[in-house]
Amino acid sequence: MTGILQVDAHRPHDAGREPTPAEVDARIDRAFTPILAEIAAGAADRETQRRLPVAEVTALRDAGFGALRVPVQYGGWGASLEQLFRLLIALGEADANLPQLLRGHIAFVETQRALPPSALRTEWLSRIAGGEVLFGNAQAERGESSTATTEIVEVDGRLLLRGRKFYSTGTLYADWIWTGGRYGEQFVALAVAADAPGVTRIDDWGGFGQRLTGSGTTVFDDVEVDPRHILAWSDNDENRSLAYVTGLYQLILLSALAGVAKAIVRDAVDFVRPRTRTFGVPGLSSPRHDPLVQQVVGRLGAQAFAVESTVLEAVRRLDAADRERRFDESDEARYYGALAHVFEAQQVVIDLVLDAASRLFEVGGASAVDADRALDRHWRNARTLASHNPAILRAQLLGDYRLNDVLPKSPLHRARGDAGEK
Repeated sequence: MTGILQVDAHRPHDAGREPTPAEVDARIDRAFTPILAEIAAGAADRETQRRLPVAEVTALRDAGFGALRVPVQYGGWGASLEQLFRLLIALGEADANLPQLLRGHIAFVETQRALPPSALRTEWLSRIAGGEVLFGNAQAERGESSTATTEIVEVDGRLLLRGRKFYSTGTLYADWIWTGGRYGEQFVALAVAADAPGVTRIDDWGGFGQRLTGSGTTVFDDVEVDPRHILAWSDNDENRSLAYVTGLYQLILLSALAGVAKAIVRDAVDFVRPRTRTFGVPGLSSPRHDPLVQQVVGRLGAQAFAVESTVLEAVRRLDAADRERRFDESDEARYYGALAHVFEAQQVVIDLVLDAASRLFEVGGASAVDADRALDRHWRNARTLASHNPAILRAQLLGDYRLNDVLPKSPLHRARGDAGEK
């Protein structure tokens, strides 16, 4: 990427002072507005050429994206969850692949934020704040059963990770990988270096949408694990963590969908404004003044507004549950109540965005389906995002929650032997 405005992204705020929300907003605008513009300008070409956005991820990293949620005391930006998600929606508007491929990093930072103070926690957060570390995600597996088969075994006093993950979103771009597996009788999360001996990252994701997320295979072939990098929870912490991280992962997908909705409006306007001919109208015409075209674009704008508003409200509900945690038995109901709102957002956001992605083509004739415009990527990306963690399952959980007060835990989470969120 060229022409990016250089900013001192990793310089912390004034020592000893928390920044105001307005200060963080201003800093985010300065650092990321020019980068988002460049990312958006190249999105269609990357899509048609299947060029991985390595330079774009590097630009975001250099601007301080990874440090947004790191507390100021560790050198981070101290951004709120809502500020992060507003930026993710803008990033999704520029290129829907990017919010998803950054999910693992976001989840790792949130996990570290929730842990008690320790030397290792300070080390991770400080390194992330300095731009040294970007995480990818490798949790889900393919197999006959949804039970995770990846395991940590002890050989001659060394801990070795063995297994094969798929949907390894973001690992192609990462320095470290946030993964999980069985350690004895317990399922644990752990961090491993992406370039460690025995780690193989394969770009074999073949989905028709979100093609550039790096969501392919990661192989762990006797990868040595530092015991310090293994994370296990108490039962109450695990319940709270599962609800929060599940909500977080789903909201990142929803933020990408909200970005797609906004991109649809942008591309509809850009398509219509310069046009001087209309099907069935002789001579020169101005489609931008056609009431029918105006109606379509007006509907697209309304859908994008509704989607963004719904996603951000679900973010606020999850954030409120996290800020009100008491580290006792009341936390579970609070976190899963917030997760229910995330699942409710999922139910309406998917339909609105998929409808908008189809309705977009009503603003033009056959020229709208020109492959060089790549307008079809919006539907393909939206459909792929919507297929992660099926909404139909969440609808049933929501019904059981409303009717019978059953917390919205998936059967896999209840058993806690799952192969991970995609």
